[in-house]
Amino acid sequence: MSKSIALKLARAAIVGAGVAAMAVTGAQAKDTIKVGLVTFLTGPAAGPFGVPGKNGAELVIDAINSGTLPAPYNTKGFAGATLEPIYTDESGGGTKQVAEYRNLVEKQNVDMVVGYISSGSCMAIAPVADELQKLTIMSVCGTPRLFEEKNRSHVFRTQGNAVGDSIAAAIYVSEMFPEHKEYTGINQNYAWGQDSWKFFDLAMKRFQPGAKASDNPQFPKIFSGQYSAEISALSLDSAKLVHTSFWDGDIEAFTLQALVRGFFQQKQVLSVVGASAVDSLGRKFPDGVIMGTRGEYGLLMRENRDPLNAWFVDEYKKRYGVYPLGPSYQYGKAILFLKIAMDKAAAAAGGFPSQDQIIAAGKGIEFQSFGGMVQMSQGDGQQAVHPVGYGITKWNKEKGEPGVTDVKFYAADCINPPAGTLSEDWLAAGMPGAKCN
Repeated sequence: MSKSIALKLARAAIVGAGVAAMAVTGAQAKDTIKVGLVTFLTGPAAGPFGVPGKNGAELVIDAINSGTLPAPYNTKGFAGATLEPIYTDESGGGTKQVAEYRNLVEKQNVDMVVGYISSGSCMAIAPVADELQKLTIMSVCGTPRLFEEKNRSHVFRTQGNAVGDSIAAAIYVSEMFPEHKEYTGINQNYAWGQDSWKFFDLAMKRFQPGAKASDNPQFPKIFSGQYSAEISALSLDSAKLVHTSFWDGDIEAFTLQALVRGFFQQKQVLSVVGASAVDSLGRKFPDGVIMGTRGEYGLLMRENRDPLNAWFVDEYKKRYGVYPLGPSYQYGKAILFLKIAMDKAAAAAGGFPSQDQIIAAGKGIEFQSFGGMVQMSQGDGQQAVHPVGYGITKWNKEKGEPGVTDVKFYAADCINPPAGTLSEDWLAAGMPGAKCN
C-alpha cells in the first residue's frame, strides 16, 4: 500500500473514531435514516446489472450497520445511524422514474436517494433532485452530460463517466492493436451509447494516427434484443475493430447471436462494459474480446487482494454464491461514500449532520473504495474520477472460470479533463495537461 493511501486511510480512521464517540454522546444523534435505493429489479437489465447492484449495496449496508467493514470504515452506522433501504425498481423509463422519485421524497420521506443505472434515468432525475433539494447519489450511469451541461446542487455521482472509459479504450487499442486503422460500432441509441461512441471516436483520432471511423455505425434501440440486421451490416463493413457499449441483456443477446455467425472470428470486438456477460455466459463467451469494467472492478481485479477488495469479493461470494460484477462494486462504493461523507460531516458538526452539512462534506473528498481510489474532483467536487482498465477475455482452464489477459489500467488524470473543462474541447485541443506516463 502506498504511503499516500495509508495516510488517507489513517485520517479516515481518526474521523471514524470521532464519529463513534459522538454517536454515543451526541444529543442530536439519529437512530435511523431512510434511503431510497433505486435499481433495476425487473426487466432485461435486472439480472446482469440491477440485482448485482442491489446485492452490492445490501452487503455494504449490512456491514456498516453492524460495524463489520474493514478498517478504517469499521465504525458502526452512518454518523451513528442505521440505514434502512427502501428498494425501488428503475424499470419503466424516465417519466415513471420521476414519479417514483417524487413518491420516495414527498410521500415516503426518505432522507436521501442512492442509485440509477441508466443514463436516461440520471438525466431525468437530476433536475428533480435539485428542485426538491434532496441529496441524491448516482451510482452507475455514464453520460458525461450529467455534470458537463450544468453543476448540480444536490446530486453526486461516485462513478466516472463515458469519457474516461472511451479514452482508456482508445489508448489500449493503440498499444495492443496498432494495426486497426478502421473501426465501427454498435451502441444503444440513447445518451450512454451515443456518448460512448462519440468519445471513443474522438479518442481514436487522438491516439491512433490515421484511424478512420466507419460511415455506418449501428445504433439500435435499447433493450431491442434482436440484432440480426446490425450484425449483417457490421459483417459487411471493412472495419475490423467493433466498439460496443452494450450492457444489460443486450450484451448477452448480441454475443449469442453474433457467435453463431462466426462474428468474433471475423472482427476484433471491444466491449466497454460487457463484463456481466462474461460471467453469465461463462464458457460460451468468446476469447479475444477487449473487455472493460469502467473501473477497478470485477473481472479485471480477480487477482487483486488489497484488503477492501478482498473483503468485498469474499463476503459477496459467501452471501450470493457468485463473483461481484461491476454494478455490485458501483452500488457498494456509493453507499460507502455516503457513510464517509456523513461521518465527516458529523465530526465537523459535533452532532448529527444536516443535509447541507453532508453535501459540503462530500464535495471534493478522496476515498479508498472496494474498487480503488475515488476522487470527487469534477462537477464542483460532486463527480468522481478514477482509473479505468481493459484486458482481453480468455477462459481460465485451470480455475474453470472466465479470465482476462494483458490487463492495463490508466490513471484518472490521464483519461479525464481538468475540472471545469468540457471533455470534447479538451480532446480537440490534444488533451493538454494529461498525465499518461
